[in-house]
Amino acid sequence: MSGHFHAVVWIDHHEARVFHFSASEADTIVVHPKDPVRHIHHKANSIGSGHASEDQEFLQNVTNALADAGAILVTGPANEKNVLVNHIAQHAPALKPKIQGVETLGHPTDGEVLALARKFFWEDHQEPPRVS
Repeated sequence: MSGHFHAVVWIDHHEARVFHFSASEADTIVVHPKDPVRHIHHKANSIGSGHASEDQEFLQNVTNALADAGAILVTGPANEKNVLVNHIAQHAPALKPKIQGVETLGHPTDGEVLALARKFFWEDHQEPPRVS
């Protein structure tokens, strides 16, 4: 992909925005599910939980977009970020140790996602790798 070591993903049920970035640059990939999640309602005394099953193809496409990152931050407003982490653990276990953090983050702009990720990696945890 871009050659950037760090990546951050912001994910919900409607899209995932993956950023591979350095201190001054970023490349963006936007991944959408085939069918956006619909609200499912059931009548009383009916069978089923009322929850749509997770879109495994969507989660795998997001996983693929993160595959060449050296360090990953996963963000999002609800549970989908945890679903992605579990998917990675099951389907791409070599990628799991690269996840450095999981943060709750509402509906930010792309700039806000990148600012959070840069702060997370470089102010709180580590210096960016030096390019020779």
